[in-house]
Amino acid sequence: MPPEAPPPPLRLTLDLDALVANWRALDALSGTASAGAAVKADAYGLGARRVAMALRGAGCSDFFVAHWSEAVDLLDVLPAGNIAVLHGPQNPADAVFARDNGLRPVINSLHQARIWQEAGGGVCDLMVDTGINRLGLPLADLSDPVITGLQVDVLHSHLASADEDVPQNEAQRLRWLEAQGLVQHRRASLANSAGIALGSAYHGQLTRPGIALYGGVPSAALAGQIKQVAQPEAQVIQTRELEAGDQIGYNATFTAAEPMRVGVVSLGYADGYLRCWSGKGAMLADGLRLPVLGRVSMDMTVIDLSHAPQVGEGDWLALDYDLPAASALTGLSQYELLTSLGRRFPR
Repeated sequence: MPPEAPPPPLRLTLDLDALVANWRALDALSGTASAGAAVKADAYGLGARRVAMALRGAGCSDFFVAHWSEAVDLLDVLPAGNIAVLHGPQNPADAVFARDNGLRPVINSLHQARIWQEAGGGVCDLMVDTGINRLGLPLADLSDPVITGLQVDVLHSHLASADEDVPQNEAQRLRWLEAQGLVQHRRASLANSAGIALGSAYHGQLTRPGIALYGGVPSAALAGQIKQVAQPEAQVIQTRELEAGDQIGYNATFTAAEPMRVGVVSLGYADGYLRCWSGKGAMLADGLRLPVLGRVSMDMTVIDLSHAPQVGEGDWLALDYDLPAASALTGLSQYELLTSLGRRFPR
């Protein structure tokens, strides 16, 4: 056995109570529909197994992943029939794997429907494209015999602009309603996190929140109802005293105007703390905001400790990482802020 390494100077705290509170709020906002949970991309980077177990305990019974490998990681913590794989079967082996493990493939094309039927079929979901032009069948294909022969649990579509007040939302909703009249199904689903806030006409019987579960606020209507879930933290690995005129980091983008104390934090763009935080981001200690100075490096970021004499080497600092505010500051989407957090953060 290899030796156990010391813990890294990074950590990502997951507030499971806030996660569950967010799901319950979104489930309540879904009205007569039930809220599921998008746990693809390792639950948006936060750890799909822990997230899935917490949400299942809270009453969530529908979970969505993108890849078959993501479903494998959840088979021992979720009932297989509760897991839908959004990208569907690409080949007969995928279909056999789904049938053997009780997973629900989301059928996105006539080709995938044939793969599923030729493998023996069974319960599946069906994605209809109503205007986003990614995965999904056009309405014209819904009368094909290979589709009418499917055993559809959830008839899905996906909103392209639910976070905006645009006519496209209503156009997609009407096409989704049309699709419901063309395909036999048990449940229908259209709304993502922002779509939930559009109201009951968009809910069907199942909603599919993702980013809002994890602390994102994709719609102003959700502000004040969503709690922060993820808190990245990093350790100070060195403190330094600078003189006026000393410069910091690559390309010397910061010059000290006066003597100051700074800290080098074990965090950088390899960890998902990208260069767009340079000169903009901050760490938090005892209620104090400690600005980032100069350019973010691959593994290190320098912060201003001039007004935080209590912070020393080995101390932990929280990143100022409220998702809506961080998105506005950096230009990164709230999704990118979570999914880009690197593997050196223990989940």
